[in-house]
Amino acid sequence: MQIVLDVLGWLLMLTGGGLVVVGAIGMLRFPDMYTRMHAASVTETLGLGLLLTGMLIHATTWLVAIKLVLLGILLFVTNPTSSHALAKAALHGGLKPRLDSGEGNSGRDRSSKP
Repeated sequence: MQIVLDVLGWLLMLTGGGLVVVGAIGMLRFPDMYTRMHAASVTETLGLGLLLTGMLIHATTWLVAIKLVLLGILLFVTNPTSSHALAKAALHGGLKPRLDSGEGNSGRDRSSKP
């Protein structure tokens, strides 16, 4: 039974780490702030959840497990909240999303006149 738990914990941690890496690649590849922020917040929330679950399986004491659960609750509350606040502040500051018109003009947004 311990071998199954070890394998499950490592699989969860490797999957979570892979998602965090994919989010970091998305931060580098996406064109504007809004899509970068989306890539970072979604993959980081899921990736950290999987990482913390894998660590929780490997926790040796109740104190460590309680700390991991509290850290998970903190991250699941603060990560989406901070992403929303950042997007709202950017929109309020005048930063418009980069929209594709569907005609191959990925640099122009739909509100601009040709």
